[in-house]
Amino acid sequence: GEWVIESALTQMEIWQAAGLALPISVNVGARQLQQAGFVERLRALLGAHPKVRPSDLELEVLETSALQDLVQISSVIAACGEIGVSFALDDFGTGYSSLAYLKRLPVTRLKIDQSFVQNLGVKEDAAAIVECVARLGRALGLVVTAEGVETTAQHRFVRAAGCQQIQGYMLSKPILPAEISELLRNPG
Repeated sequence: GEWVIESALTQMEIWQAAGLALPISVNVGARQLQQAGFVERLRALLGAHPKVRPSDLELEVLETSALQDLVQISSVIAACGEIGVSFALDDFGTGYSSLAYLKRLPVTRLKIDQSFVQNLGVKEDAAAIVECVARLGRALGLVVTAEGVETTAQHRFVRAAGCQQIQGYMLSKPILPAEISELLRNPG
């Protein structure tokens, strides 16, 4: 886990040297968050990359793993927020979360799982779920991101539902970090 965060911070410095200030999201597991000293190690990693703004690093935790030890994970997320690192609750809607848990987690972003987006127009309940989760996220003051957006129709729907951001193949298939500069210069 730390290697991934270190690699992301190194990549951010490389992009900055090329004139690109790009934020990065990194998936972290509940086990990593629950390790003693996680916040201190994160602070040390950020300290080793002084050109990287902590606010450009977002850590994503899966909804199901965030709920294993809500009290501890909430305190870790809050401590990371104090140093400027934000958190996203990933794959929201796929676990068995209580809305009370969502309210107690100090996250800044809610990511709607791609399984709901992929089923838009296929399963009737998918549209209702996307709309409800987007409304809920906005009501809680969270940025809402729809994952797995591949088509113009999906994009139109999630935007109309209130998702502020999208993620998925419609924007780009996965590419190597070195190709990001070219993609941003020539997006078409």
